[in-house]
Amino acid sequence: MPNWGLLSISSKSMKSVTVSFRLPYHTQWGQSLLVCGAEPVLGSWNVKKGLLLSPHHQGIELIWTGSMPVHAGFTSEYSYYLVDDQRNVLRWEMGEKRTLLVPEGVNDGEVLEFYDLWQTGSDTLPFRNAFKDVIFRRSRSLDIERPLAAVHPKLDVDDSVFVHFKICCPNIEEDSTVYVIGSSSKLGQWKIQNALKLSYAGKIALETGSNRELSLNSSKGPSRYIFLSDGMMREMPWRGAGMAIPMFSVRSEDDLGVGEFLDLKLLVDWAVESGFHLVQLLPINDTSVHGMWWDSYPYSSLSVFALHPLYLRVQALSDHIPDDIKQDILKAKEELNKKDVDYEATMATKLSIAKRMFAREKDLILNSSSFQKFFSENEEWLKPYAAFCFLRDFFETSDHSQWGRFSNFSEEKLEKLTAKDSLQYEIICFHYYVQFHLHSQLLEAAEYARKRRVVLKGDLPIGVDRNSVDTWVYPNLFRMNTSTGAPPDYFDKNGQNWGFPTYNWEEMSKDNYAWWRARLTQMAKYFTAYRIDHILGFFRIWELPEHAMTGLVGKFRPSIPLSKEELEREGIWDFDCLSKPYVRQEFLEERFGDSWPLIASNFFNACGKDRYEFKEECNTEKKIAAKVKTLTEKSLLGNDDKSRRDLFDLIKNIVLIKDPEDPTKFYPRFNLEDTSSFNDLDDHSKNVLRRLYYDYYFHRQEDLWLRNALKTLPVLLNSSDMMACGEDLGLIPSCVHPVMQELGLVGLRIQRMPSEPDLEFGIPSQYSYMTVCAPSCHDCSTLRAWWEEDEERRRRYFKAVVGTDKLPPSRCAPEVVHFILRQHVEAPSMWAIFPLQDLLALKEEYTSRPATEETINDPTNPKHYWRYRVHMTLESLMKDKGLKTTIKDLVSGSGRSYPRLEEADVPEIQAENSDAEKKQVINGVPKERVAVSV
Repeated sequence: MPNWGLLSISSKSMKSVTVSFRLPYHTQWGQSLLVCGAEPVLGSWNVKKGLLLSPHHQGIELIWTGSMPVHAGFTSEYSYYLVDDQRNVLRWEMGEKRTLLVPEGVNDGEVLEFYDLWQTGSDTLPFRNAFKDVIFRRSRSLDIERPLAAVHPKLDVDDSVFVHFKICCPNIEEDSTVYVIGSSSKLGQWKIQNALKLSYAGKIALETGSNRELSLNSSKGPSRYIFLSDGMMREMPWRGAGMAIPMFSVRSEDDLGVGEFLDLKLLVDWAVESGFHLVQLLPINDTSVHGMWWDSYPYSSLSVFALHPLYLRVQALSDHIPDDIKQDILKAKEELNKKDVDYEATMATKLSIAKRMFAREKDLILNSSSFQKFFSENEEWLKPYAAFCFLRDFFETSDHSQWGRFSNFSEEKLEKLTAKDSLQYEIICFHYYVQFHLHSQLLEAAEYARKRRVVLKGDLPIGVDRNSVDTWVYPNLFRMNTSTGAPPDYFDKNGQNWGFPTYNWEEMSKDNYAWWRARLTQMAKYFTAYRIDHILGFFRIWELPEHAMTGLVGKFRPSIPLSKEELEREGIWDFDCLSKPYVRQEFLEERFGDSWPLIASNFFNACGKDRYEFKEECNTEKKIAAKVKTLTEKSLLGNDDKSRRDLFDLIKNIVLIKDPEDPTKFYPRFNLEDTSSFNDLDDHSKNVLRRLYYDYYFHRQEDLWLRNALKTLPVLLNSSDMMACGEDLGLIPSCVHPVMQELGLVGLRIQRMPSEPDLEFGIPSQYSYMTVCAPSCHDCSTLRAWWEEDEERRRRYFKAVVGTDKLPPSRCAPEVVHFILRQHVEAPSMWAIFPLQDLLALKEEYTSRPATEETINDPTNPKHYWRYRVHMTLESLMKDKGLKTTIKDLVSGSGRSYPRLEEADVPEIQAENSDAEKKQVINGVPKERVAVSV
């Protein structure tokens, strides 16, 4: 820990003082608070041996206190923990550890009291590097004038009390100072010129909370020192604005068919001149799994560490590109300058040029000190990635189960594959070369954004492709017989199946989630903020069997299932009937018409009067799809899409899902009341299953999911200094938002997807501060397309949000866009972030492209082609002063700008008008009122 310059302790100066702790915190029955720290008297960070605090009520507050004797000069870091009766940790504080320093000059028997507030993740946000190193980056460092608590004034009488004020003001302007003013003469009598100046104490523990009343009695006793932590400076919370665009969607005059990392510099310039503090991207990791346009899906990572070659600027590979390659680049620029991204052609062109330049400069680059530094810092993931790429191309598949003796990864095999004397070493080095240049180009753009005080926000995908480097190297971290998705929600009424294997969290916990920590460390090299994709997955994940193709018939993991005994107690007995597809002849006739006998003979076996069951070779969705394809190729089926959908519906016509690992456990199928299997049950069974359904999905899991999130999310947040935002859309358990608030995770609010179940449209003015608000996102239609696609919804919006029965305009004109964007910039949300498409809609001339063409993703289509490109170049947008002025006026007019504290020449401040008023008693003076002023 840092050396604060305290004198060393000698046996002659050893004095005993009492240190006491005081913290207000409301606990539940069976919960307690304790202090744990670095020194043995505080448990040496073993919570079981920490100092247990005792509670007492003070008004409406529950105060926890405890004390211990220490010697003068005692120093220790410490933190507060919420524990159960066995001292198992239930909660712990976020942010920096606190530091306790006992001054050398204290006398025997004197008392030091630390008045603290519980430190939550929300309190630590101003100290994330998005704020301290970017937005509020200082040209000079603040000097620490004296160590916190290393102050020993001479107290005149035995019952004197010294109060040490501490307040957090992380975003203070460089030419500003913090003062304490109050009604007593020692605090200036409300005159700023006589106020008590506070000194900077360095990176202190950050605390916030309600104002406190400090009552000190005047009874005789030892001298006391009160170290009063008074939370954050009370002022209007800072709010910012930003814009969002996928990297591939950016268009510039220098790019080669797709947005490139170096385009970010110009994008940052445009953001700054438009009043924005943040640029948000989609995932940028390599997704080259299939070698075709399917790889345009940015959330299906081949590697969670490697960057995507798609974003490489080949012109920047060297200062000495030969003329023939330059001509080929110019020709390719013309061919690839299309309305949308041609993924396959762009990838082929860039890799071809990169290989030609590698052949010319490989020795120069690979022997350079900058490459050697990059290699040494990234070797752990870079070598497996390069080996995987070689094997993928050699075997012509990324399915590593098809790689023979290389199917099972080992360090020994890796060393042979990447050895300098191997035949494939040059191929291995080519992948090193591409990643080195991608890293250099992205790092250049990231450093430029920091210098311009713009936060670069990345995206952390919830999953990885099952045929990826990570599943090859770390197979024990994944449940390869399962698939990740989401239950039915706004995005898709049938649920989603993303195809990623779910995580083996139990295995990941054994090394304290090292894989996740490494991911965040890597991201932090480039980004100062990030979006956690599908944050619900850290509470629970929607797990599907690997053989499923759709997303409906899944279960939450972890979850508490319905046991066979529980169901039997409720009078439910026929588990086979409830857990197997319910197929009657009339269902086949309704769906397939005259073709039903053909369907029945190929896919079903008869099992009783008018009842059918799926054949073994057709009893999963993947098997059905394969059989339908075969029959279509033989011209036995006309409409294969409809036949497949109808058969999928039938195989999902169940009420209970049997656990594949334990046949005595069951899970209610999502929306089970929509099935004919449920509708044909007796009333008693319906009532029981309906009640158990709602209990499973909305009640019994809450505590389990809360505990699960508190195991994993703090590890992620503590792995880097980035600001973390969570995508909390969809079916949200009630435990999610309190945990996000406690951990300092910023949520997401999309107006058309309100978190309140009884609303159709969110009200931005009612959003909480710890949120990002946006009119749309990459997973839904743009604002313009949404407005124009549904007349009835448009009318409902006008009535609910605008408050009028007038007919809304049918076209989403710039005036409509301006109105909706203004709602968002004026919202209380910490961030208002707008897709670039919605910003361009502020100007008529940019609305010539059909709105439906500006959609980035269609969540209902698992094979969507992610290829949208902005139809304007960044250079042309930079020249458009009108648009930049319109956006900047929206942002600055709402108060979303860099904080500029207004100077006010006010010699005296009346106590009754002070927003920062608080009550104190110092040296027996009753009800001292103190204000904090900058």
